[in-house]
Amino acid sequence: MKNIIFIILMLLTTGILSAADIYVKPGESLIHAFRQARELRRLDDPSAKKGVTIHLAPGNYYLYEALFVRPEDSGTPESPTIITSDGRAVLHGGVSVTGWKKQGRLMVADVPIFNGRPLDFRQLYVNGKKAVRARDVTDFEQMHRIIRNDKFNEILWVPAVAVKKIQKAKYVEMVLHEMWCVANLRIKSIEVLGDSAAVRFHNPESRIQFEHPWPSPMVTTDGRNSAFYLTNAKELLDEPGEWYHDMENRKLYYYPYKGEVVEEAVVPAVETLVNVEGTLEKPVTDIRFENLTFSYTTWMRPSFKGHVPLQAGMYLVDAYKLRPQMVRENNHKLDNQGFLGRPSAAVKVKAAHRIDFVNCTFQHLGSTGLDYEWATMGGNVNRCTFTDIAGNGIVTGSFSPMAHETHQPYDPDDKREICRELTISDNLIKDVTNEDWGTVGICAGYVRDINIEHNEICEVSYSGISLGWGWTRTVNCMRNNRVHGNLIHHYAKHMYDVAGIYTLGSQPHSFITENCVHSIYTPSYVHDPHHWFYLYTDEGSSFFTVKDNWTEGEKYLQNANGPGNVWENNGPAVSDNIKAKAGIRK
Repeated sequence: MKNIIFIILMLLTTGILSAADIYVKPGESLIHAFRQARELRRLDDPSAKKGVTIHLAPGNYYLYEALFVRPEDSGTPESPTIITSDGRAVLHGGVSVTGWKKQGRLMVADVPIFNGRPLDFRQLYVNGKKAVRARDVTDFEQMHRIIRNDKFNEILWVPAVAVKKIQKAKYVEMVLHEMWCVANLRIKSIEVLGDSAAVRFHNPESRIQFEHPWPSPMVTTDGRNSAFYLTNAKELLDEPGEWYHDMENRKLYYYPYKGEVVEEAVVPAVETLVNVEGTLEKPVTDIRFENLTFSYTTWMRPSFKGHVPLQAGMYLVDAYKLRPQMVRENNHKLDNQGFLGRPSAAVKVKAAHRIDFVNCTFQHLGSTGLDYEWATMGGNVNRCTFTDIAGNGIVTGSFSPMAHETHQPYDPDDKREICRELTISDNLIKDVTNEDWGTVGICAGYVRDINIEHNEICEVSYSGISLGWGWTRTVNCMRNNRVHGNLIHHYAKHMYDVAGIYTLGSQPHSFITENCVHSIYTPSYVHDPHHWFYLYTDEGSSFFTVKDNWTEGEKYLQNANGPGNVWENNGPAVSDNIKAKAGIRK
């Protein structure tokens, strides 16, 4: 390959082979670099006996599709495949917007063509910072509240003044606060009747929104009805830092701050940058990504189908109330059914063993940062930074396959399907969850033998760490999980029914120890301002030891727990030494 130089180094004085080295520069093909590494292994080249290292020179590597890492790219524990950079190489899923012109107080540019088609997107980054998609409030404390939730007619009644500006807008969305989630609902029509307005929505989200019982928009006697904001209308473009995409005319509008010059503008174009995927019979093995940056991804499903999550960003594809309720052995009766989909991620890992991410940065992402989705074994996520992410920072494990009702215990016959033995350690997770407010810093579903230790998580909209799934005390595939020594602070920026560390389901021989949790936010618009906690073992949580956690108060919840939980020595009286050691190790 003329654009890729690979050098086989041999230590002549000892006769010992070193790893094969492949060097790539910005503008050259990452696909070809992986193909070259694959061929070295396929041909049993002696240079690959100690492994293959792909060196990326500093700079941007623009991707038009996900880089597919497959079983043929596998290494071994003694001979790994490493993708690294001596500087900072950026795997970049965005497109630059240029040719800005001043139009009154706004800057205007043509939307770029991407892969032969006009580009649609949900984020804009100006001079390295995420701009605000035009919305009706600058301060979320000023959000309007719904008046009535008419499930039968699939209408949300809102104050007429709230929708006055956007009655003729075509693609406007409502972001609705619902207890522990927010829903993105595409508005179909607005009918003003006096001081109220009937708002209807497109399908499929309208059907799901009005059929699913949990979480629900709140309508209360004390005036704490659910808050909402409106977004994606040119009529709402009235504050510096906001933007609007006129999709039909392919124009992008940006309202600059006083004196601001648009030196760089980027819109995301791809949803996934790297897809590591094997099969149960032939997994991808022993790949390490180090010193890389993963940036500028989108997630477009909410623009096409809305987004109605159940919890932690896992969206409902079908959900409804049960009458009569379902009787479940050893569990309380079940009043609803739910079937889930999973948001996209910048990096996906499926059917793979020992896939590591070391000293990497995940930033400017439109949904999840890193997701170990299914059938993974081992792996380390160590000393990485996750920041400016719309959804979850790190996700691992199943949250029920789409065909599996999410309140039923998941325990597959083939245990290879379970995500297990992953270590997530010494990472900084900050300013994630900044669009989908019901997501979390680290989100683990049906996992076993996971170790989440010494991470720092802050500036998140909901919980810091969520461990487990299923809302059932029935013993399932989860067990032997550990959450230790993490520092979680400045959490619950937008949602309540929340905790620094939150658990669900039966998880024998699992431990939550020596963590430090403090500094919760107090947004005024949450459904219940008292329903927050430092530690929270929710439905079905069983066989946990919760011990020696420093929290600034003793506000905990054990809701509908199962057997075998041990709580010991938690609160502000825990040793200051434990508090000091929590978080990223030096």
